[in-house]
Amino acid sequence: MARPAPRVDAVLVQAVIAGALSFAHLHDLAAAAGQTGWKAWAYPVSVDLLLVAAWHRLRSGGPKPAAWSWFAVALAASLGANVATAGLLDLGDVPDWLRILVAGWPAVAFLGGTLLAHGARTPAREPAPAPALEDGDDPAPSNAPAPEPSPTTSPVPASLPAPATTPVPPALIALARKVADEHRTRTGAAIDTSTLRARLGVPLPLAEAITAHLS
Repeated sequence: MARPAPRVDAVLVQAVIAGALSFAHLHDLAAAAGQTGWKAWAYPVSVDLLLVAAWHRLRSGGPKPAAWSWFAVALAASLGANVATAGLLDLGDVPDWLRILVAGWPAVAFLGGTLLAHGARTPAREPAPAPALEDGDDPAPSNAPAPEPSPTTSPVPASLPAPATTPVPPALIALARKVADEHRTRTGAAIDTSTLRARLGVPLPLAEAITAHLS
């Protein structure tokens, strides 16, 4: 079975060409600014690594402003080298300010790479401390059942206070005693609460209070 012929990715080829040209421009600018030998080759690597680190930080999440800032710094360094080597700058006579920028780039790249590498880590949250217990308090067990909702009706207290005695005027007591004496004389028995209530025409609680006074 014949294997399919490998396909050439045009986007990948374009990326390789663009990266090689940018790499060469950065090398030429660093060499013109006085960075000779292996140092001139390290500059394009440093710029491209900072660019890739910032892009990775943007894709992986985390605070965006810092990642965008370092991405802009690396992109400005790459574009600046491409423009500077396009004939607008005499590489045989590089100005002093450009030499200063090239010489200070390693410190800038190191700071950016360090912040991008360690700034993405979020510290683990510590568990909240348990509330302090007073002396004599028992900690609630973790598997304790949830309390049942309270009923809508209020619970009946264990004991109710005795109702207050209905006040009875002394004149009514004297009248009731006279009625009770007449009832005993006529029937030979003590008058009951219902009969006393009917004879006096008073409510039942008041008749019970009068009966209590007569006993």
